[in-house]
Formats: sequence, C-alpha cells, structure tokens
Amino acid sequence: MVTVNKTEKILFNYKFEHMLKHLLFTLCLMCLSMGISAQTSVGIIGTATPTGWDSDTDMTLINEMDSIWSIDITLFDGVVKFRADDDWIINWGSLDFPAGIGEQDGNDIPVFAGDYTITLNTITGEYFFDVDSDIGIIGDATPGGWDDDSDMFKDQTDPNKFFTMIDLTVGEVKFRKDDDWAVNWGGPDFPSGVATLEGENIPVDAAAPYFVTLDTLTGEYSFESMVTYTTVGIIGDATPGGWDDDTDMTQDANNPNLWTIVMPLLDGEVKFRAEDAWDVNWGATDFPIGVGLMGGDNIPVVAGDYFISFNSETGDYEFRQIVEYASVGIIGDATPGGWDSDTDLTQDADDPHLWTIRMDLLDGEVKFRAENDWAVNWGSGDFPAGTAVQDGANIPVVAGDYRITFNSLSGAYDFTALVEYGTVGLIGVSGPVGDWETDTPLTKDADDFNIWTMSSVTLVDFDPDADGGVKFRAENDWAVNWGLADFPSGVATQDGPNIEPVGGTYSVWFNSGTGEYIFGDVTSTHEVVSPQSINVYPNPVVKELNIDFQDVELTGQVSLKIRDMGGKLVKSITMDAAAINAVDVSELQTGQYFLQIQSSSYMIGKRFSVVK
Repeated sequence: MVTVNKTEKILFNYKFEHMLKHLLFTLCLMCLSMGISAQTSVGIIGTATPTGWDSDTDMTLINEMDSIWSIDITLFDGVVKFRADDDWIINWGSLDFPAGIGEQDGNDIPVFAGDYTITLNTITGEYFFDVDSDIGIIGDATPGGWDDDSDMFKDQTDPNKFFTMIDLTVGEVKFRKDDDWAVNWGGPDFPSGVATLEGENIPVDAAAPYFVTLDTLTGEYSFESMVTYTTVGIIGDATPGGWDDDTDMTQDANNPNLWTIVMPLLDGEVKFRAEDAWDVNWGATDFPIGVGLMGGDNIPVVAGDYFISFNSETGDYEFRQIVEYASVGIIGDATPGGWDSDTDLTQDADDPHLWTIRMDLLDGEVKFRAENDWAVNWGSGDFPAGTAVQDGANIPVVAGDYRITFNSLSGAYDFTALVEYGTVGLIGVSGPVGDWETDTPLTKDADDFNIWTMSSVTLVDFDPDADGGVKFRAENDWAVNWGLADFPSGVATQDGPNIEPVGGTYSVWFNSGTGEYIFGDVTSTHEVVSPQSINVYPNPVVKELNIDFQDVELTGQVSLKIRDMGGKLVKSITMDAAAINAVDVSELQTGQYFLQIQSSSYMIGKRFSVVK
C-alpha cells in the first residue's frame, strides 16, 4: 500500500532513477504521440468523475519541464483513468490509491468520494490524489510522523464519520482537525475505543496496514488490521499433530481472512497460529465459540468431529460439531407452508451436509431448520447469500423462483434466482467469430433450461494485449453475462473476468443457473452427462475417492482431471474405465474440488470435498 500525505512529495520528486525506471514506458508514449511535448491536453475520466466515461475533465499543466498536470475536482465512489488528448491511444491506470505509478493501458484506479487535488507526472506515470479533508491522523506510527497529518476520507452517508487506509508502525497516534492541535482526539485503547478531546495518545502495538475509522460526534474509533497470511493452522494436544505440527486450515476463496477445516479433535487444548510459527498466534478460554486474542490462552476443547472456522482479522472462531441430519427444511412466511410447516430440501447424494431445492418464494422471511424442529435452526440477515448461524436472524427474501442451496455443516447458503433465457451464446476475441459483438449460440437442453451445450467450437489462445478471452452471455446482450479467468472449467460469475482459453477445438457445457462450465475434448459421439448420473463416495473423502460409472456404462479409457474451486489443475489421471474406479486423493488439501470426467463418449462434471 502506498501512503502519501502532501502533494509536493511527488510534484518535486522527479529524479534520474525515475527516468531510468520508466524509460520504456516513456519511449512507448513518445512513439504513440510523437513526443510527450506533443500532448495538447491531459484529462481524467471514469465513473467517479462528473461526466463518467463519456468525456474527459481536463487537467492543467503546472510544470512544463517535468510534465506535471493538476486538477481540483470532486469525485464520487468509483474508478478513473488518466488519458491524453481525449483519446485512448495514450492512457494511464493502476490499482493503487491514493498514490501510485500509472501504466499504459493499466487497470482502472479505484477512488473514494471526496474533494481532491490530483497531480499526474506524464513522464513517470506517478500520480497522487490529495483529499481535501478537515480530519487527519498524526503520530510517530504514521508515515508523516508528528510533522504531517495523513488526511482521512469523509463518509458520504454521515458527515461525522471519517476513514482511511494507512500503513502504521509500532508507536502512537492521535486524530486532529484542520492540521492543528486546537481540536484533537485521543484514547488509551487499541485497536478500538472511544476518543476524547485532548485525550492521551493512542498506542499502536503492531505494525501493519490498517483500515482506520473515526466518528467525530461520538469519539468512537477503530483500527482494523488489513494483514493477510499465507497459512493459518490449528495446533495443540487435541490435534493429530500435537504441539509440534500445525494442521493447516483452508483459506476462503472470497475472504482471505476466513479459514476453515473439518477435523477430529481429542479432549485437550488448541490455538490458532499463522505461518507455522509462534510469532502470531490466537487463543481464548471460550468453547465452542469465542474471540481469539493475540497471544491469548489455550482454547479448551471437547473430543469430537468439528467444522472449525477462524477469522484472522477479527479473531472470531467457532467449533461446530459435525452432525448428519435426517432432514433439513426451509420455513417462513415467504414459503408455501408459512411458519407452520417446513418445505424439505433434498440431501445431496455425495455430500450429506449439502441440501438443495428449487421453489417459488414470496416477499418475506425464512430460516433453515433440522428435523422439522426449532431445536436446531439457522438464520442470517444476508440475502441472497450468506453464512447462517444457529438461532440467527430471519433471512429476508424477495419474491421469485430460486434454486436454494444450504450447507448444514458450514452454514453457507445461496438463493440463486432462476431465469429461463431465450438464448445463451459464447462471445469474445478468442472465440469462433473473433470479436466482442457477435455471439455463437449454444443449444438449450430439452429437459433442463439451465443446461446449454455446443458439440464443437474452435478457440484461439488468450492474448491479454488484444482484449482476448471469451464469455457466456444471455439474449445477445451484456446485461447478463458470465466469466471467470479459469480454463477449461470453473464456476463463472455475473460480470466476471474473461475466460482465458488455450487454442483448440472443444465441446462446451454451461449451466446458466450455477455458472459452471466445461470446455472438453471433441468427439463425434460426445454427450454431456448430468452429474447425478454418477456417484462419488465417500464424500467428504480423506484418502481414496470411488467413482461409480455403472449408470453410464463407460468403456475404454477415461480421463480424470481434478481442479480446485479456483480452476487450478491439481491432479490428472488416465485409466481404464471400470464399474467403479478408485482415485488416490490423499495428497490434496482440505477443501472443495471439481472433478472433470472425459471419455470417448461422455463428459461429466462432479464436485467433492476433501477433509484431513
């Protein structure tokens, strides 16, 4: 993270090493524009600007020798880029904010709403968004020390609330107004507390990047660590590795601070720790739910099989004992049975903790519960997806036709609105047409309107410099489209990134309800088979996964490719087909996986879980 406090820090920092570092970038721009000096204008453009992506807001050249451009402007929450001469031939972008080095055709720059003085050096690409704010943070733990405030951003929904992202070292800080000590706030507590006027310095006890908030009306403040770890494990005499070896947990794909694992425990004690070392560890005295403190006590545990979750940002942990239920239902005034009777979900044949149903819901609220009884029930305030907890809040729902999934082990749920599309096509520069304007239509399955297939399609290698890739989209329009960088299979999301194919001819299978897709080998008799046609067991699996092919009568050789849920290929096997084939998965880490099965006649996709 780059943290900068004053405009002059980059305005007059043009030195010889910058010229060397960005020589290639400069030469590129000179070739494109016949010299930097030939630029007649430089502007800022994007969703965060008053004119959006339609037109540039011009900047002012304030230092001709060093090509420094500046502008005072009010921005919205959104993204921006810089460009020259109202044209995309020369443009600068990056993911860094509030300061960074823009690159030719770089990423959109994410910005917060606020009043800014923005500067850009068109030779080096250096830029800085200096926010105009009354409130700042200062101290020897900040980049500016006790000499310079780091201004905070104003919350656009509450004039009393301010926030910033900043790198802090061990030391002390205070908040103050107008870069002056006349009005300042402090307090004794960290990482959160209530500051008072003229209060004591706030101690910062750990160096890290932080998301800092302050409410000037109430004095409430918080320092939320933005550190992420490579590994987080569980260790202790209650674990298989004892106090000698960590059992690594699995990092959540959407939240880098959330870690989970399914494992058996003995009577004893455990702690969580990062990077297999005691430098960073968490503990507490509460079980099965609590908040781990840095360097806290050992957590006492009772023997059993558990789904364990831990948040390395907040310290929240839960040991959820694994129970297999005979039935799980959905209940509430949004369901046909109201609050009087459950509508039972269907248990997955491979995963006893996964439950699904397709149903029409009304506007209202619902919960999940086990065995048609309130003794075990789950809820949450989030919709259409979230993580339900025991005795949680009612889930608010909007009327519609949904495919509902619920995991009684992790509490994860999802309400996917089902829409029957008239057409779904494949589009992109790497596709058969070679542009982003013309779809190649897939064929809708006669029995399931969410399944779309294509027997043969030729793709070319993904080229990031040519806006390459492919996506799926509905109704020949960008209003509904799906993408994910992974190839040849994955779970695409709405407005996701372009799929990055390897050149070749493929058969295609796509589920518009779930976003799952497979690009498989082409054969003249190729058939995409429903995942329900085969059974994999045990699921979850520890060492050996059995694949039952009896219902599809596979013969000859079969190719098995196992990918993690990010699309990464982790195992590839070719074997002779049998009624039941066994695959060794003992080397795989705990987590969810996608099994792609390919034979001369069939292509099948199947999910399974690994536990250690």
